[in-house]
Amino acid sequence: MSVILASAGYDHTIRFWDALTGVCSRTIQHTDSQVNRLEITSDKRYLAAAGNLYVRLYDIRQTGSTGNTTSGGGTSGTAPGGGGGGGGGGGHGANGSSGNSNNSNNNPVMTFEGHTTNVTSLAFQAENKWMVTSSEDGTVKVWDVRAPSVQRNYKHNCPVNEVVIHPNQGELISCDQDGNIRVWDLGENQCTHHLIPEDDVPINSLSVASDGSMLVAGNNKGNCYVWKMQNQRDLTSLTPVTKFRSHSKYITRVLLSTDMKHLATCSADHTARIWSTEQNFALETTLQGHQRWVWDCAFSADSAYLVTACSDHYVRLWDLSNSETVRQYNGHHKGAVCVALNDV
Repeated sequence: MSVILASAGYDHTIRFWDALTGVCSRTIQHTDSQVNRLEITSDKRYLAAAGNLYVRLYDIRQTGSTGNTTSGGGTSGTAPGGGGGGGGGGGHGANGSSGNSNNSNNNPVMTFEGHTTNVTSLAFQAENKWMVTSSEDGTVKVWDVRAPSVQRNYKHNCPVNEVVIHPNQGELISCDQDGNIRVWDLGENQCTHHLIPEDDVPINSLSVASDGSMLVAGNNKGNCYVWKMQNQRDLTSLTPVTKFRSHSKYITRVLLSTDMKHLATCSADHTARIWSTEQNFALETTLQGHQRWVWDCAFSADSAYLVTACSDHYVRLWDLSNSETVRQYNGHHKGAVCVALNDV
């Protein structure tokens, strides 16, 4: 099956990579602004890029950015794209200047306009019928993907750092710069929960377990908060489970693996860390090698690999069994702050 790996950041470009070889197969110029977040639709048809004011949707189908897996989707020991776990252990990469940046297919197929400043995150509904975004303008917006129109608009009183979709597809969870977490019920069209883990400490990132059983939040003090989530009478209840210090500096991203066994945290301390959800969030490994802030990450479908994006301009693929860099993707001329991977 094909593997889609893309990254973007402050050099105003989106780059598609061959996950196995490290070669950049396509470059899209995102001239409006930096790119804050990338998201791939579940059918691998489109890539959405969140920037300053706009979200732009690009067609993936003719990118030439796919690589063939030899094991039908990345079994344990096989890196996304078919690379063996040890291949390229020195972090070999390719210059990102290759790839066609003048193809007419690089024009967005749709632009979503409505936010008044930076769009900080986005997520697609399971069937890609609608999309949700968060912004520094203090709003969470729900969009019809078939036509670029706002269907719902929810307000915070400060910049919103991230929004995620509950696996039940009926609730949104958002976090903001004042330290609030809000749960929005799409059926009732209202906020049903309001959590403040630490007063006035910005929450930068959220992640929900794939079965909806757990919520994790990471804040500016390096603390992670975990809640148990249960569905009762079509309403989600949240019960505090634990709080732990994951980094000494800002947490930029938290992400639960697909198999729900691991939590990845990225930080301003130049590292990403992996924590065991089955052992009360004990530290499993620290991924060291980046030279600046690590902004984003993505797990492979089998949860055996992690891709990270960093201000040092590099994107790295890590083998979590040995904490080694399998591939380093070279080509960004400024900080890489977001990455998207689909190797299902």
